[in-house]
Order: sequence, then C-alpha cells, then structure tokens
Amino acid sequence: MRVSRTDRVATVPNALSLLRILLIPVFVALILRHGDEEAGLALLVGVVATDWVDGYIARHTNQVSRLGEVLDPVADRMAILAALAALLARGAFPVWAALLVIVRDGAVLIAGGVVLWRWRARIDVRWIGKVGTFALMCGIPLVAWGNFGLVLHDAARVLGWVCFWIGITLYYAVGALYAFDLVAAVRRVTGGP
Repeated sequence: MRVSRTDRVATVPNALSLLRILLIPVFVALILRHGDEEAGLALLVGVVATDWVDGYIARHTNQVSRLGEVLDPVADRMAILAALAALLARGAFPVWAALLVIVRDGAVLIAGGVVLWRWRARIDVRWIGKVGTFALMCGIPLVAWGNFGLVLHDAARVLGWVCFWIGITLYYAVGALYAFDLVAAVRRVTGGP
C-alpha cells in the first residue's frame, strides 16, 4: 500500500502519540509508588500498545503526517527510557540490560539527529525496528512484573527475558540497518558516491 504524507497536525494518530507522552509521568509515578507497581506496569503496556494502534490508523485512514513520523518514535523512546529509569530506581530491572537499550537508542538518536540536522536527510522507520521495540516493550514490563513478585511472577520473568533477548537482538540489527540507511540518505542529498 502506498502511503501519502501530509503536513496536518490535528490527526487521530498524532493525538494518540501525544496521549502516550502525557501518560508517561502517570505510569512512572505508579511504578515508583510501593503497592501500585501492578497498575503502573499495566498502564505502561497500554501506552506501548497504542503505538501499534496509531500506526495502523495512520496508514489505513491516510493520516500519515510528517509530525507523526517524528512524534511516534519520540513517544516510543520517551516511554522506554522513562520506564527503564523508574524500574531501575525500584531495582526491578538490571542495569546491564537497561544499558543495552539506552546505548543503542543514544547512538541512533545522535547519528540520526546529526544527519537530519546537517543534511536535512531523513530515513524511514523499518518494520523490524517496530517488532524489536514491541518485543522489548513486552519483555521489560514482564521482567519487572516477575521481579516485583506479582501474580505468576516466575512465568512472567521467563517470558520477559525471552521477549527481551528477541527484542534487543532485533534492536541492534535494525540499528545496523539504520546506519546503512543514514549513509545512503546522505549520499542522496549530497550527490556523493
């Protein structure tokens, strides 16, 4: 399906991305508050789930916007980083695993930001990146659920680590693909070889 982009700001997908950003402090506060971890993790999962909803709506109702192409991944990264910070503060997620996510996100953000700013080049989000993000956003809350000792905590922890390793593998694989995409985008803009 060919998707056309618009400069419209007021779209349903953009509103959902903004709602995701506005709900970040809520799930962080719930995770940080003893006794409300279950509600915080449930809200985190809900926030993550809307990522797929807004993308589906955007593509199938012709509401793909330039703002949405920026707002959607920013909302994803903000949700992941905020969740990791809250879970690290509570000791519910290991530092080494959080660093794997943070280092990759930082590298992509810096490299992509430089290319976008310097050459006004852009790259498209890859489907494998969405799958990796989805797996991580399932894995991270499940591991935390297990570490908080909530209902079915042993099963949640095991499933969480399976999702985490699938997600982090795809995360780094797509990071490498984005590096090639950035080089190609710069070459297109500069007319280089």
